[in-house]
Amino acid sequence: MKKQRGVVLFFSIIILLIMTVIGVALAVNSTQSIRMAGAGSERVEAVAHAHGAQDQLIADNRGTNLANLPTQVSTIQDGNFNVESTLTRLTDGDVDCVRSRLASQASLIRCVPIEVSSQATFGRNNMGQITVVAGIEQEVLAGTGK
Repeated sequence: MKKQRGVVLFFSIIILLIMTVIGVALAVNSTQSIRMAGAGSERVEAVAHAHGAQDQLIADNRGTNLANLPTQVSTIQDGNFNVESTLTRLTDGDVDCVRSRLASQASLIRCVPIEVSSQATFGRNNMGQITVVAGIEQEVLAGTGK
């Protein structure tokens, strides 16, 4: 009878050890899930910042500024969104506008094609990078754009 008392203690310690290993594994798994969710959240936020900076850049430069954009690439750092944006005038020259139905005669309104690219970084040590590119056309009277 006295020999069996040690057997119960031994099995109790083994069961406790197994439960501890399972608990540690679950804790590590949940920590990894939280990190992955945080990384996804940072990426979504970076995309939103890039779109916001791009919209702000287009709104700030619409009209004459975009129509007279020089041919070299213009780089703008946006402090509000921590995004670097570039304005690139496409070199094909003025092209027919996609929407020229407002013109009173053929080829009265031309368009200046411009590429707007916004780049945002995210993640630990800014290792992640997202770029949003959009193409726009600034309407100008034929022959007035540079």
